[in-house]
Amino acid sequence: MVPAASICHVVHEDQVGELDLSRDNLKRLLASGSFFWIDLPRPREEDFAVLRDVFQFHPLALEDSEHFGQRAKLDDYDDFVFLVVYGAVPDEDRLVEVHCFYSERFLITVHRDEAPAFTEVRHRYQKRRAPIDDPALLLYRIIDALVDSFFPILADFDDRIDELENQTFLHASDEQLQEIFAMKRLLVGMRKAVTPERDLFASLMGGGAELPGMTTEAERHFRDIYDHLIRISDLIDTYRDLLTSSMDVFLSTVSNRLNVVMKQLAVIATIFLPLTFITGFFGQNFGWLVREHQRLARVRRARRRD
Repeated sequence: MVPAASICHVVHEDQVGELDLSRDNLKRLLASGSFFWIDLPRPREEDFAVLRDVFQFHPLALEDSEHFGQRAKLDDYDDFVFLVVYGAVPDEDRLVEVHCFYSERFLITVHRDEAPAFTEVRHRYQKRRAPIDDPALLLYRIIDALVDSFFPILADFDDRIDELENQTFLHASDEQLQEIFAMKRLLVGMRKAVTPERDLFASLMGGGAELPGMTTEAERHFRDIYDHLIRISDLIDTYRDLLTSSMDVFLSTVSNRLNVVMKQLAVIATIFLPLTFITGFFGQNFGWLVREHQRLARVRRARRRD
């Protein structure tokens, strides 16, 4: 039984919306001669086979696209480039990894996680009802939407760090410490994604890498993405330092609370120390007291007899 074709999103001068990812549909888009964008969420093995048969992508590019968890990078092939870029989404790891096949004829994006940033870009072209006249500008808008998606997530981190500090002063608990560690792990993961992406665009701006159809105007826009990535990288480092400070505040608060408890125990011990000394002294000499009492009793009886 032939599996049903996956549903993808297409942006083309003739259609903006959903499309079956079939060989016939993709060949029709290629034959039209107009630039198009295919967005494929949650790809299957059969989908990569369709892309291989229709677009004749290099085997290494397809192999990289099938395996997620890569560093941000740009690989240049004969008639297209393969890009790995990251954005932010409110899921478990706060990241969405997007693989892009880009040429002067098409742009194909592949991702496993949801990418809400793409929805607004598609709506923009749907309202225009016009062909994509600048492919590099479309690529910019897609990557810019992914990069800008970091800012709301980091703003939530900022608010939550302030709340954790206030709660720590009022009542420090193990749950707060666990949340601090969890947030630090998320920031480390985001930093691992953002830093190579920042270096990628630094190389692109410095001429170390090139994109097909890059114009002077598009280069200005991509420079803006680089500036945003620098800001995001700085924010991530700042929030990591704030979380480290929050952990120090937590430990100091717990230590101060322990000192208060120790003072209370010291007062109680001071009160009971004389009683403990007395009971300990007489407890250790109880046998001597009995013998002394018996001796005095014998002395009194002897005196009465005399």
